[in-house]
Amino acid sequence: MSDLKRTPLFPVYQAYGAKTIDFGGWELPVQFSSIKEEHEAVRNRTGLFDVSHMGEIEVQGPEALAFVQKITTNDASKLQTGAIQYSIMCYENGGTVDDLLVYKKADDCFLLVVNAANLDTDFAWMKRHLQENAELVNVSEQTALLAIQGPRSEEILGKLTDMDLSQLKFFQFSEVRLAGFQVLLSRSGYTGEDGFEIYCNPEDAVQLWNKILEAGKAEGILPCGLGARDTLRFEARLPLYGQELSEQISPLEAGVGFAVKLDKEVDFIGKSALLKQKSEGVSRKLVGIEMIERGIPRTHYPVYVNDKKIGEVTTGTQSPTLKKNIGLVLVEVEFAGIGTELEVEIRGKRLKAVVVKTPFYKRGK
Repeated sequence: MSDLKRTPLFPVYQAYGAKTIDFGGWELPVQFSSIKEEHEAVRNRTGLFDVSHMGEIEVQGPEALAFVQKITTNDASKLQTGAIQYSIMCYENGGTVDDLLVYKKADDCFLLVVNAANLDTDFAWMKRHLQENAELVNVSEQTALLAIQGPRSEEILGKLTDMDLSQLKFFQFSEVRLAGFQVLLSRSGYTGEDGFEIYCNPEDAVQLWNKILEAGKAEGILPCGLGARDTLRFEARLPLYGQELSEQISPLEAGVGFAVKLDKEVDFIGKSALLKQKSEGVSRKLVGIEMIERGIPRTHYPVYVNDKKIGEVTTGTQSPTLKKNIGLVLVEVEFAGIGTELEVEIRGKRLKAVVVKTPFYKRGK
C-alpha cells in the first residue's frame, strides 16, 4: 500500500498495532484493538480518532458568504462567527456533490470541511462556480485533524487547556491552546456522542495524539479506527457519502432535509430541482430496518416486497450497542412506513425485516 497517501499520524499506527486499509486512496487504520471494543469505548468512555484525511477548504474575501450561500443548501447567513453548520452541496438536478461542515471564522472567511474521497471533486466544483471577490484555498495539507469522542471527552481535554470547555456548546468552535499547541477546537463529531474535533498543525499531531491518550488513561480512552467510526455514525443515523448520499441520491431522499433551506432567498445550485421534488413528494426514502430473520444486511443488498424489488441497503451491520442486525435502506416511498415488512436478499435468500424508527441509537436514551 506504499502508493497510498498517509496522514501525519501514520507513524503512531504501528506503535499501537493498528490494522490499516485503503480508504479512498489513504492508508488508514480500520482498527487498533477491535471494532467492538473501540465502539464500546466511545459509547461509554472515550475514543480518539485520526481523521486527518478529511479535506479543508477556506473561502475568503468580501463575497465569501455569497459564494457559500450559492453552493450550499443550508442558510449560512444565519451563522454567527465561531459557529458551525451542517450543509450539502448539490448538482443542478438535486443529486448530492457532498455533505460538509461550514465553519464561520469571520464575515469574510469560512472553513469548509469536506469528505476525503471527494476533496478533488469538491474543489473543482467550487472553482467552477467561484465568483468575483471570493477566493478558495485548499488548506488540507496544512491541517491535521483529531477527533476525541465519548462522554468523558470534556473531562480529558479539560486537563490540557485553560479554557472552560463547558462554555463551548455543540457546533461551536474556538482557537485555544491545547497541551501547549495552538489549535482550532470544535464541539462536533461523527459518532452520536459528545466530543470535540481538533484542527492542528501537521507537525504537532503526533505529540498532541500522545498527550491526549496519556491524559485520558484513567478514563479508559482508546485509540479508534475507521471501523468503529462507521458503526458509531451508522447507529446515530449520520449519513456517509457514497452510501446514504450520492450523485443519484438527493438530501431530501436521504432524510437530511433539515439542512436544505428552500425558503432562503439565494438561488442556490439545485434549488429548483429540490423545490420540485419537495412539491411533488420524493419517490424514494431512506428508512431504518431491523432483521426479523437471521442475517446481516450489507451495502447494495436488494430489498423486496413480495417479488417486487423496491430498493437496496445503503448501510447495514450487527449493531454493537443494540446487539441487533439492522440497516438503512433506500426504498420506494410507499413501503417506507414504520412497521412495514420487507425482505432483504442475503446470499441468495430473501430474509424478513421490518421498518423501524431511527436513529437506532440516541445519546441519553
